[in-house]
Amino acid sequence: MDRRFFLKTIGVAGGLGLTSHSMESAEAAVSDTSVGLLIDETRCVGCRMCEGACAEAHGLPKPIPGGESVFEKLRTPTESQLTVVNRYKTATDEFFAKKQCMHCAQPACVAACLTKAMHKTKEGPVLWDESKCMGCRYCMLACPFDMPKFEYHQAVPKIRKCNLCWDRIQAGKQPACAEICPAEAILFGKRNDLIEAARKRIYEQPDAYSHSLYGEHEVGGTGCLYLSPVPIENLGFKTTLGSTPYPEYTKQFLYSVPVILILAPAMLLTLSKAAESE
Repeated sequence: MDRRFFLKTIGVAGGLGLTSHSMESAEAAVSDTSVGLLIDETRCVGCRMCEGACAEAHGLPKPIPGGESVFEKLRTPTESQLTVVNRYKTATDEFFAKKQCMHCAQPACVAACLTKAMHKTKEGPVLWDESKCMGCRYCMLACPFDMPKFEYHQAVPKIRKCNLCWDRIQAGKQPACAEICPAEAILFGKRNDLIEAARKRIYEQPDAYSHSLYGEHEVGGTGCLYLSPVPIENLGFKTTLGSTPYPEYTKQFLYSVPVILILAPAMLLTLSKAAESE
């Protein structure tokens, strides 16, 4: 048996035994200084410059060109494209909407991660640590927005998703998408300030906006907030998620599960790997 794998698995088991602690840590990571994005879909013109800037900032392939043809099919973020812009048509007009990781205040992906590879910073971004990941992909199953993606075709696969350009934030810069947007549809700042800015826009231009701010309360609040000219569901956003943070649904159950039941899956995984190596 690989000694490193054995120790890592036992560490996972120990981490599972401290699930309540990890949840408390996730809650503590949320602060008044958390940053995020306010994405105003009334201003988005579908230029997709944010897609190109994101790819360049993360060393990913350039987005597929195609002009108007790229909008013929709805796209979702992938392991090689962390943000996408789609077009949505109504009876009277067409609108564009940018999608990426929402950077939840209490992320389901963080609560589901067995090794704390997925974690939330006190500044707001939700990040993935390659050195801690065991490849279980529970984060993908847990995310209500279906954002984490797995590199199935890579020899050494990674989990990929928007990290809010964490390196740029640490260097005092804006996320690449916010910096390049020519229509100023993407505003970067402290989440509290973004909420105030959104409310001000709705107040000053009540006819221009649907009177709700998506992400203010959904799943306990998210770092990415959306203003929309039409009901947000018309732009492909889920509106049935509720306001309860997803980790809350499982907290009481996990508190009541005997430790032996929590340890069992990790131990069975260890035995399975041992058998494979023989």
